[in-house]
Amino acid sequence: MTSMETKRLLLVDGMALLFRSFFQTAPSGRFMYNEHQIPTNAVHGLIRHLFAAAEKIKPTHITICWDMGKDTFRTEMFDSYKAHRPAPPTELIPQFELAREATEAFSLNNAGVKGFEADDCIGTISKLANGIETYILTGDRDLLQLLNGTNFVWLLQTGYGNWKTYDQQIFIEEYGIEPAQFHYVKALMGDTADGYPGVKGIGEKTALKLIQQFDTIDGVMNGLDELTPSVRKKILDGVEMLRLSEKLAAIHCDVPLNWSLDAALYTGADEKANNFISANGMTGLSRFARHTGFITQDPFTLI
Repeated sequence: MTSMETKRLLLVDGMALLFRSFFQTAPSGRFMYNEHQIPTNAVHGLIRHLFAAAEKIKPTHITICWDMGKDTFRTEMFDSYKAHRPAPPTELIPQFELAREATEAFSLNNAGVKGFEADDCIGTISKLANGIETYILTGDRDLLQLLNGTNFVWLLQTGYGNWKTYDQQIFIEEYGIEPAQFHYVKALMGDTADGYPGVKGIGEKTALKLIQQFDTIDGVMNGLDELTPSVRKKILDGVEMLRLSEKLAAIHCDVPLNWSLDAALYTGADEKANNFISANGMTGLSRFARHTGFITQDPFTLI
């Protein structure tokens, strides 16, 4: 951990890491089970990913954000939002609660509010952090819209310790727009994973060009006369869904959550983490936890 002279906040997209960890190991069929016969592969991976990122970032504060059920303000706006997603695998379902137990055992701060997604909580906390250097660990490109001078996004890649790291300038160089404009691109192109179509027939390449030229959806609508007849027709035919998609794609940064920097302060785990590792047969985490400073108990009994 870094000294308290430099505050550094790590915000973790808990569900993204949990799902990614599960599916990275599920093909082998080796789920690992604890003494209660609950699979542990996703939780093991979640903690490993978090440790690996924290070792490099050296945060002083950590919060893990969670979805709190399927029903959100987005599903109220559009009942097909994420509706096509298959049910979680049987082996993953009991790991949702186990993940909470794990984060609590490691003395990590958790956040989540019914009616909102983890993305919205991350956006809200990054706003509340008020200029503190903030690192967002996720597998979801949607969170790139939060990039600014003090927010950084690390996108999970294959394997532990591998990320595609973004700051504001890298994003601008790659996309040719500001991060805050990214949800306009998503509104135009849609998102098959989240289940909203955007404008039928417009992909990411065209969507980017439109926002590079017109800045916003309002700008696109005001500039329809400058578009080719084909693109103009697609937008006019899909304008209702375009406006809805614009609302669905934007991260909500005013979630009514109870969060403070003091609550997120990370002081190191102790015997609770040791006991959790032992009870769940995760001895592979022990050396990793000790190496990254997440367990401060001395002596450390699991080798």
